[in-house]
Order: sequence, then structure tokens, then C-alpha cells
Amino acid sequence: MSTTNTSGRRKTAVARIYLTDGSGKVTVNGKDYKEYFPTLPLQYIVMQSVEVADSAGKFDVIVNVAGGGVKGQAEAVRLAIAKAIVELDPEKKPSLKAKGLMTRDDRMVERKKPGRKKARKKFQFSKR
Repeated sequence: MSTTNTSGRRKTAVARIYLTDGSGKVTVNGKDYKEYFPTLPLQYIVMQSVEVADSAGKFDVIVNVAGGGVKGQAEAVRLAIAKAIVELDPEKKPSLKAKGLMTRDDRMVERKKPGRKKARKKFQFSKR
């Protein structure tokens, strides 16, 4: 099998992954994913697509992720892995879609507006 590469995004985080046959090793920016994402909830988010698709231990994943915070990066990696698994085996798409793992979360930070302190915060109003 050749290498399958996909990308996933969340907020300003972008993850590019390379999925190959292997023993289940996940490398993020040159480190093991447990070292890069030190907390258990983040590790769960990263591996959620693999567990839902029953593909644990079948693939090696090499990830390049940049931008955003650690949670956004973890969710970007999750989406990229789900897209790669579906590219290899389209029969796994319904189970991944049912858990909401195939949907890109498009919520972004609202931009700052001119004449205001932040996106919606206004300066203090003085009646008199």
C-alpha cells in the first residue's frame, strides 16, 4: 500500500498527515503523540477516529501540525485521520460520520471591528 495523505483543519490549526500500513505508531511533529499531547483528553481526541473505525494497530501515522492551540491541533489531527481512513476504506464512513468525526468544525474567532475594543465589546457609555 502506498502512503495516503490528507489534511484537517480546526480554527487556525492545520494538520497534514501521511497514513501508511504499520503497527499503529503515531508521530506528531517528530515526537510520539503522547509526548506532543501530554494530557489524556487530548490523546483520546487524536486516537478517536482510529478507535471508532476499528483500525487500531493497522496504520502508522506521521503528522505535521501547525497553528492554533493544542486542542485545535488535536481536533485537526482527528479530522485528518478520519478522512484518510475513509479514503482507504469507504465502508467505514457511516460509523465515523455518526460520531461527527467527518465534519469540519468551521467555527472561527470573530474579527475585531473598527472603533471597538474587541469583536463585540463597546466602550463604556456615559449618559451624562
